[in-house]
Amino acid sequence: MTRLQASVADENKQLQELRAQSVTTASNYHNTVAAIQAKLQVGTTKGNPILVAQWNQAQAQLEAVNTDLGHMNSLANEVASNAALSSYLLEASRAAFGISGAVDEDHRQLSILEDETNRTTVLIDRLLTELTEDISRQTNYLGAERSNLNTLALAVNNGELYGESFAARNYAPAMAPPLPPGSGIATGRPLVVIRFDRDNPDYEQALFAAVSAALDRRPNAGFDLVAVAPSAGTAAQVSLNSSAARRSADKVLRSLTSMGLSPDRVSLSTMTSPNAQTNEVQLYVR
Repeated sequence: MTRLQASVADENKQLQELRAQSVTTASNYHNTVAAIQAKLQVGTTKGNPILVAQWNQAQAQLEAVNTDLGHMNSLANEVASNAALSSYLLEASRAAFGISGAVDEDHRQLSILEDETNRTTVLIDRLLTELTEDISRQTNYLGAERSNLNTLALAVNNGELYGESFAARNYAPAMAPPLPPGSGIATGRPLVVIRFDRDNPDYEQALFAAVSAALDRRPNAGFDLVAVAPSAGTAAQVSLNSSAARRSADKVLRSLTSMGLSPDRVSLSTMTSPNAQTNEVQLYVR
């Protein structure tokens, strides 16, 4: 019992140290991210090497948080083992009362052991509960920040400040499921139209703002992403334009994914249009 109590005390000490270490690591990470965002806020060049280095530093700091989470999981396994041992000791001490041939002093000692085991079990249960809550909180935090870091990488690459990743946002519960794919196209009102009439058009900041506003209005929204090619020209030209438009739509989809939008919320299709003068990608809300 003394060894078990010492083990529990040591595990509690480890938890407090891990918590303090996680706070320090997370603080360093957020300071680095804040420095990147501040520079993006005032404006900078695309792919600024200083910001790229800071982003790499932030990624390493976030990985350190993940390492702390791994240590918490290992600690939780150790505490769970002690919980099993404590339960065994409690059952054994209670069962010993039924053994014949014991004297009063034996029962007194068994009662003391049972009381000590009960107190230790309470401490172990509390420690295990705290660890479970910390692990759950850290896991959610890591998932959100990894998504934010992906969006920040896109912002650094373009030299523009976006915002919090779509995946990391907390929206109110959806009142209704999203409409089926294609229903957005049926409205005839695209949320965004991106014309690929030149190489590498600058569209991502406007796209982020439009999708962000759409999700604020309808948290359960899905999106129809349509590659549109001109229908004018020979069959070969139309085929080439359709292929190019599809590649452009794939690029926009990758941008949306980098911004934190889940791919299963986006349906991708292609079409030709007599009204299109050049290849374009249209995004509809559904």
